[in-house]
Amino acid sequence: MAKAIEQFSSLPGIGKRTAMRLALFLLKQEKEEVKRFGETFIKLRTEVKYCERCFNISDETVCSICLNPRRDDSILCVVEDIRDVMAIENTGQYQGLYHVLGGIISPMDGIGPADLTIDELISRLREGKVKEIIMAMSTTMEGDTTNFYLFKKIKEFNLKVSAIARGISIGDNLEYADELTLGRSLINRVPYETTLAR
Repeated sequence: MAKAIEQFSSLPGIGKRTAMRLALFLLKQEKEEVKRFGETFIKLRTEVKYCERCFNISDETVCSICLNPRRDDSILCVVEDIRDVMAIENTGQYQGLYHVLGGIISPMDGIGPADLTIDELISRLREGKVKEIIMAMSTTMEGDTTNFYLFKKIKEFNLKVSAIARGISIGDNLEYADELTLGRSLINRVPYETTLAR
């Protein structure tokens, strides 16, 4: 029981009390139900991988978004993580492709450019298909720092670089924005250079 509580409390946002409740709940379930529960997470870890092109989650080497011929491969939306892809997809407003950085530049947390998929992004741009980059980072200081770093790195490619409109409040994370606001922010994106003057 103590080990089960320890494992649950290692999850983000789960304290000791909640961990105990979850462990006690599982203890009351049928053995087959608990077995299915555990196998689901083992399957998640062993079968779900990262798309080799955009770094979104996928059960294949290339995700369904990258493989979709109806998506516009000339527009690339750069996001912090997979939750942002899910949030944007839920709006139904965006038909381009993605590039998931796997985080944002945050010196306080020891995360630098080398820890992100920036080199892979540059390789994609060298292919010459992308004509526009949409910076869709959270509107935090770290998100703005990451946007600025990327803007400097991709300047040589002479692309249209836009940022999502600031319908998203300063300091908010993308995953918590409502779908209408996030969708409008994508549609009303602005040239990135104009965000630097603010």
